[in-house]
Amino acid sequence: MNDLVALLNDWVWSAALIYLCLGAGLWFSIRTRFVQLRGIPLMIRSLTHSHSSRAGVSSFQALSISLSGRVGTGNIAGVATAITFGGPGAVFWMWVVAFLGASTAFVESTLGQIYKEQDPRGQYRGGPAYYIEKAMGQRWYAWMFAVCAVIATGFLLPGVQANSMAAAAETAWGIDRMWTAGFAGIFLAFIIFGGVRRIAIFAEFAVPFMAVAYVALAVVILSINVSAIPDLFALIIRSAFGLEAGFGAVLGMAIQWGVKRGIYSNEAGQGTGPHAAAAAEVDHPARQGYVQAFSVYVDTLLVCTATALMILSTGRYNVQAPDGSMLTEHLPGVEAGPAYTQAAIDTVLEGYGSGFVAIALFFFTFTTIVAYYYMAETNIAWINKRVHRPWLSRVLRFGIIATVCFGAVRSAGTAWAFGDLGVGLMAWLNIIALFILQRPAIIALRDFEEQVKRGAQVRFEPDKLGIAHADIWRKIDSQSESGSAPIKQVD
Repeated sequence: MNDLVALLNDWVWSAALIYLCLGAGLWFSIRTRFVQLRGIPLMIRSLTHSHSSRAGVSSFQALSISLSGRVGTGNIAGVATAITFGGPGAVFWMWVVAFLGASTAFVESTLGQIYKEQDPRGQYRGGPAYYIEKAMGQRWYAWMFAVCAVIATGFLLPGVQANSMAAAAETAWGIDRMWTAGFAGIFLAFIIFGGVRRIAIFAEFAVPFMAVAYVALAVVILSINVSAIPDLFALIIRSAFGLEAGFGAVLGMAIQWGVKRGIYSNEAGQGTGPHAAAAAEVDHPARQGYVQAFSVYVDTLLVCTATALMILSTGRYNVQAPDGSMLTEHLPGVEAGPAYTQAAIDTVLEGYGSGFVAIALFFFTFTTIVAYYYMAETNIAWINKRVHRPWLSRVLRFGIIATVCFGAVRSAGTAWAFGDLGVGLMAWLNIIALFILQRPAIIALRDFEEQVKRGAQVRFEPDKLGIAHADIWRKIDSQSESGSAPIKQVD
């Protein structure tokens, strides 16, 4: 089985996908006139723009759900893995993927908003399957993504998160992985059986709290090693281009692992972000596009960078050359993963590193698992609307609980291999669709910016813009005209 998964990963994660991800980010950056740079002030203002309603969650809750999926084990264990196989230079390529990927996140999230629907309970649902079917008119392709997304987010990716959670708890407190698996399964059941509203409330509290605490600890550690910070950035840059002695041998690996772990962490282009974006109650699709672009920065430029600098500043990492030999021997025999970050914090705050990282990983990974469930459930909702198989939701709930329990006790290598396969398959399908369907998102961006510039009350009228099949927005627009829309305007 492991050999088969490795072979499939070699095909999925070929150089073609790496170039596709980077090329998409560069192309969408040009098409949006680098919205990820010039739109930063509007990103921040949009965070508190709307309030939740019966149909949708607030912009901030949608951001929290999205960050739940983005901020996970990739920010702690994934960064360590990238440094191990790609050297310090892999961190630079993670930054590149984040900068370019923010534009991709804008496009896919805006499309998710444009083509969202309401489920039988009146709640907003959307994502790649929805915009592929409506905008591209290719239901077979939408089916491919929906099925792939259910398998990946429901049965492949959660195991990676659970594995890191269990590994960190075992390292910190010697807790048997079976106990961690059982606790995670019970807690997950409590959350997911409570519906979308409970997921949003949980994410709104847990994600900002843990992200701020984690970055704050990183600042404390770096302040102790403040004199080394300039050298760390220089090391990352030199290694990224093969200019650092010793790390030049892993130049190609730095790009490959930086891009792979960057995409795994920030999820830009992967197709997961649009699910959360579509759930928001906003006045214009582009507004949530701005919010989701901002989430990529939070994930990579803040949390991932905090992890990387902690590891590098304390010297607690290994780097493996392409031939399998070790270029560094700081942690001989330690498997790349959360143990690197735990060791880095212990170097400065002896006795606290393992416990803190274990707690951080619990919040990060658990919120990610909950977000994965929401994404899988959204694709189940799409399937149910086409073939009506209500039992699929029950299969998903019990299936993801079983996956989390199983993932907590299996080997990390197997968990990561399955996770990479799921991310890669979704990225292939979604990015190809984005190239074909980008025009409505660009039109929406220009329309939104023009209205904000004029100081007008922002409205989205797809028929006037020549955007077809955005049916839900006719209803939203009519509510806005009658004064019954639940959206609070601040511009």
